[in-house]
Amino acid sequence: MNNHVTVLEIDANAVLHNLNYFKQKLQPETKILAVVKAFGYGSDGVEIAKIIQNEVAYFAVAYTDEGVALREAGIKNPILVLHPQKQNIPTIVSYRLEPNLYSFKIFEAFLEYADNVPLINYPIHLKFNTGLNRLGFWHTDVPNILSELKKSNNVKVQSIFSHLAASEDLNEQEFTVNQINNFAYIVKQMYEHLGYEPMIHILNTSGVINYPKAQFDMVRIGIGLYGFGNDDQETAQLKNTHNLKSIISQIHLIQPGETVGYNRAFVASKPTKTATVPIGHADGISRKLGNKNGFVIINNQAAPIIGNVCMDMIMVDVTNIDCKEGDEVIIFNHQQQIEYIAHKCETIPYEILTALSQRIKRFVKS
Repeated sequence: MNNHVTVLEIDANAVLHNLNYFKQKLQPETKILAVVKAFGYGSDGVEIAKIIQNEVAYFAVAYTDEGVALREAGIKNPILVLHPQKQNIPTIVSYRLEPNLYSFKIFEAFLEYADNVPLINYPIHLKFNTGLNRLGFWHTDVPNILSELKKSNNVKVQSIFSHLAASEDLNEQEFTVNQINNFAYIVKQMYEHLGYEPMIHILNTSGVINYPKAQFDMVRIGIGLYGFGNDDQETAQLKNTHNLKSIISQIHLIQPGETVGYNRAFVASKPTKTATVPIGHADGISRKLGNKNGFVIINNQAAPIIGNVCMDMIMVDVTNIDCKEGDEVIIFNHQQQIEYIAHKCETIPYEILTALSQRIKRFVKS
């Protein structure tokens, strides 16, 4: 039972709008893989999947337990596990999840498991490193991969993919085009010797926007689903999906010389009315937003955060705002507010969204 009065409202219509916006950029035959890892970028991965399950071909999660949660919620779509570990293999198979095999360690471990069970044509995915240098086989690994695959009918390659390192940065076009070309060369080698042609995909959200000719068979929509296009003009066409709200717990009248919060960081220079809001750094509100670096919205007016952000609470200046205890407080309900918070925290919207604590109550607005 979650009794936290701070809530994260997930806008189902906004999610569908964003998905359809990207669909319009695709060729009719291009499939969509929706990325719902990290609790749906800080929202609720299960609820996001329920909203769009009939609109996408695939889902992707980072870890096995995220895929298990989708299956237990009744999601039937194929689910790609992007970062499986050897010890997760039995669970992956049990829940009919599809592993990304990115190194010979996990590749050989899965093939051995598939041989021993045995499995028949179990779907796997192969990731190649073309420049991000995070996960993936090298192009020189192709002959050994093909050799191992030809020894068994226990697995079948469902897709071959890679990940762009700087698709949102147009100053890196040359690097990105080289990544795409190198990927195409790897695919050609695989197709020539594999005996069948798995799906191929390399584009993420920014890739769809900036490199539409590289759609191949499928694209992966992550942050775009949640309202950000990594470009001001594109983001303006999208709708905000995360609405973070709380209430005023208590109002104080502070006299000149009195202080607010830990380390007495705020000192009143005049009579000041403050409101305490039940959300803090344990909920994902960075301490960098304290001392008037951040603000909330109360009755359509900005209320700056004063003093230091506490673990469970913030205090805001409401001297010039007509408000009372129990009134709604909006932490953010628009992409511009999230981007402002990210700027003040010297980070990106991804981190602001995914940092939202799971103790915050979630609900879907349809």
